Amino acid sequence: MSEFNDKNESMNPINKHELDEETLFIVSQTFKALSDPTRIKILHLLSKKQHSVNEIAENLHMLQSTVSHQLRFLKNLRLVKYKREGTTMIYSCDDEHVMGVLKQMIDHARHH
Repeated sequence: MSEFNDKNESMNPINKHELDEETLFIVSQTFKALSDPTRIKILHLLSKKQHSVNEIAENLHMLQSTVSHQLRFLKNLRLVKYKREGTTMIYSCDDEHVMGVLKQMIDHARHH
């Protein structure tokens, strides 16, 4: 039976183990997001609790405009989401896979 599956896989023009262009792009953009210290700080803070832009800026000692810019980048990658409470936008994490990777990398860095 596995011989049959191997033959079918090799005849398939896109092997399920290969990376298509869209997947490569998403992975590279996610790593780009995680390569920036400001975005790491924001994601780490949001991994603990949801926050408004002002709360993030205050907690991380950053300008609100800087935080807003980074949140827009993270939102476009679907790493964070927001909900509106009156005139305030409350941000939270939106991708448990990426947050798991981030947590593992932080644990790894602290281990050394």
